[in-house]
Amino acid sequence: MPRDYYEVLGVQKGADKDEIKRAFRKLAREYHPDVSQHKDAEARFKEINEAYEVLGDDDKRARYDRFGPAGVGASSGYSGTGGVGVGFEDIFEEFFNNFAGASGRSAAAGGTGGRTRARPGADRRIDVTIEFDESIFGVDKEVEYDRLEVCETCSGVGAAVGTSPTTCPMCQGAGEIRQVQQTFLGSMVRLSSCPQCGGKGTIVETPCQTCTGSGRRRKRVKRMVQIPAGVHEGLQIQIRSGGDVGDGATAQVGNLYVVVHVNPHAYFKRRENDVILDLSINVAQAALGDKILTPTLEGDVEITIPAGTQTGKVFRLRGKGAPRLRSDGTSAGKGDQMIYITVEIPQQLTDKQRQLFEQLAATLGNQVQPQNQGRGFFDRVMEFFNGDQQ
Repeated sequence: MPRDYYEVLGVQKGADKDEIKRAFRKLAREYHPDVSQHKDAEARFKEINEAYEVLGDDDKRARYDRFGPAGVGASSGYSGTGGVGVGFEDIFEEFFNNFAGASGRSAAAGGTGGRTRARPGADRRIDVTIEFDESIFGVDKEVEYDRLEVCETCSGVGAAVGTSPTTCPMCQGAGEIRQVQQTFLGSMVRLSSCPQCGGKGTIVETPCQTCTGSGRRRKRVKRMVQIPAGVHEGLQIQIRSGGDVGDGATAQVGNLYVVVHVNPHAYFKRRENDVILDLSINVAQAALGDKILTPTLEGDVEITIPAGTQTGKVFRLRGKGAPRLRSDGTSAGKGDQMIYITVEIPQQLTDKQRQLFEQLAATLGNQVQPQNQGRGFFDRVMEFFNGDQQ
């Protein structure tokens, strides 16, 4: 399980974006692997980047606040990008982008021994639709989608068979060009991606015909996705390394995001972890009481209808709802099934039924009056939505 991202950045949960950005800058400056003396600097810097990537994005932060790590990746917890410097160069390129001496990268355009920037693979998203019962109990689904994979012909090099990429003449294989800039902190070395080779350090003169020199090829793939019990409409599941391969042998593979959609049930509905069922009974059952079988997701259950039951009565079957999904994809107990009773008034009567109702009406009288005390139907509805219903 990853640490709480607010704890990682040292901010309160209600912190605004400026406060989160300031905290990120301070920690990133302290733990950047190129300048930090901390023995665990790289691991801490990676963790800081993961936290900022989520908390610095309004949509990801909202999902994280509601669902925890599952909201940004339910299959195995949030993985972040896993690469050092995610989101960092955009904010700090004036300062840390280019500590050439400390990082050991190329000191000049013609230097050697530099390390090129491998561009990570893109994320992929697919939508999968499941049945209501499957969302309650979980299911394994096979999905099919397109992704970029390493070209089999050139093994990702990009050059035609029998040829090899050549060293870029502009950066001499460093993949970067050094520039000196004057800032309010003094002279700073800025390293930018080489415009001739795009940061690769090499140039492909004879491209592979299969991938046209990119080293990657689009392929249709199938894979099984484990959808945990208790998922709801719109939940996003992260499959790490399920996206495109990156541009370079050391580049990080993107992730696959599976967005779950749930088909409606014939008569069950869902409210958070509770399952809702509307159930009709006849006037005789309402007046005299009865024992009836009511459907649940786990089979029929017998419930007792007390004599005098009114429309709007709610019965609760504890533990018969949807599993409560933890952030790690496991469940922690279940919600309840709520049964809303409607007393069905017959619209058509047989002669026998009409005769019986007329006899009943004669004994009940025909006087009506407003209810001036006790709980009415509206009161019961409001109590339920206010959490007072037992």
